[in-house]
Amino acid sequence: MAKNIDRKLIESLKKGNRKAQKEVFDLLAPIMFSVCLRYSGNRETAEDILQDGFVTLFSKIDSYKGDGSFEGWARKIFVNTALMELRKKDALKMSEELDSARSLSAPTSSQIEDIGYKELMELIAGLPAGFRTVFNMYVIEGYSHKEIAETLGITEVTSRSQLNRARAWLQARIAEKR
Repeated sequence: MAKNIDRKLIESLKKGNRKAQKEVFDLLAPIMFSVCLRYSGNRETAEDILQDGFVTLFSKIDSYKGDGSFEGWARKIFVNTALMELRKKDALKMSEELDSARSLSAPTSSQIEDIGYKELMELIAGLPAGFRTVFNMYVIEGYSHKEIAETLGITEVTSRSQLNRARAWLQARIAEKR
């Protein structure tokens, strides 16, 4: 969690203070970069999303009313920026991934406990874009299937299916590494 983003700093941001922007960037960039990387799957695209996210954050700072944490508000901006980037690249098309995932079945036991954080993040980055997007939104960001469906323009059934297939895909890759 980012520290030192207090009301005074936010008020400076609202006045367009460049020093405040730099301070917020320095505090949030590492956290938000990992969000961007989880959605994009590669560093170069994540860096672009990060920059676009900060442009949006600074241009929409007046819409932050102080309800909830600033970091949570900022995270939504970065998630939405990542989703817009994926839409631009048509990476959220689900049909191809559904066809390629038909042979996947979820293992009966979870092997997640035996894998390290860095290795798990690399596996998540390797998920097909549709799987990765739904997985991130549901498991990491805490969106409901209804919210995911509305945001991505898919059905709740497709969201659930993508999540189940993402989990099966991850479980299969973990099993392969053993």
